Amino acid sequence: MKQLVSAVVVFFVGAIGAHAGTIHGKVSGAKGQSVVYIDATGGTFPAPTKHAEMNQKGLMFSPHLLVVQKGTTVDFKNEDSVEHNVFWPSISGNKSLGHNMGTWPQGQQRSFTFQTPGVVALLCNVHPDMSGYIIVSPTPYFATTSNSGEFTIANVPNGTYKLTAWNQAGKGKTQTIQVTVSGDAEANINLK
Repeated sequence: MKQLVSAVVVFFVGAIGAHAGTIHGKVSGAKGQSVVYIDATGGTFPAPTKHAEMNQKGLMFSPHLLVVQKGTTVDFKNEDSVEHNVFWPSISGNKSLGHNMGTWPQGQQRSFTFQTPGVVALLCNVHPDMSGYIIVSPTPYFATTSNSGEFTIANVPNGTYKLTAWNQAGKGKTQTIQVTVSGDAEANINLK
């Protein structure tokens, strides 16, 4: 019986791997890093248990651009010797989702769990020149591009999806992509 259970587990794990592909591509038409993610309409994904981190160090948000899956808790840390504030006026333009986490001194942190997919533009009331971004992906299938715009999203289940590319210049574009049994798909997106 134990061998039968093992065989069934191996079969299902192999079947899942056999029905997943990789999306390769390039984002052009915008400077700097972009974010690419897919939206699996109707799919539900367990929230990550590991927290992501957004530091405030050297009077900057670090990293400047952070991508997380919906349901991720982000720990906001202050590593500077001055007080910092973290707030966002909206998520993807929806002002009802704006939030102010308050102000706190060096060595402390505050956490927030992001449940709504979209673009979160981070600001600091104490230092108006500070800015950063958190992109909340609706799925675990996302990537940050290299500086030259190249990206890879691995282990994407077969299917047809909306693929979205976003850049902090305020540009974004969505296109349809199909990941098939053959495994790989290519998507080149021009944000001009």
